Amino acid sequence: MKTIVLTINGERRELAVQGYRTLLDTLRNEAGLTGTKKGCDVGDCGACTVILDGKPVCSCLVLAVEADGARVQTIEGLGQNGRLHALQENFIQHGGAQCGFCTPGMIMMAKALLDANPHPTEEEIRFAIAGNICRCTGYTKIIEAIQASAKT
Repeated sequence: MKTIVLTINGERRELAVQGYRTLLDTLRNEAGLTGTKKGCDVGDCGACTVILDGKPVCSCLVLAVEADGARVQTIEGLGQNGRLHALQENFIQHGGAQCGFCTPGMIMMAKALLDANPHPTEEEIRFAIAGNICRCTGYTKIIEAIQASAKT
């Protein structure tokens, strides 16, 4: 076991982890943050996307010990003062979330995109979310939700 320090959603956390544990499993099991979903566990689906030191990553591909000292933002950290983030609101309003399994990762990828490019084109949105698989929506409503968020 190794003790690591992560700043998760602005809160400093010391967590004891085994060297082989992924950031995904550490967030879900040790930190108790289950919003980040475990999909494929090999980096193909994007359901586990979090923002690590300002960049979107598949948390299933990062060992927790590699993230020692890092800042991590998860879906639970987006809202402020009991209010949903604009992306979360727009996913609801535009029907971008159906079964909801891909939604946390999709929203985190969209947040990273909008942080880097506040006014992306539809093509830039499609490129940014290309690594996030959704089996329900057909992506149109997800793209509409991201576009609406870019306008606010």
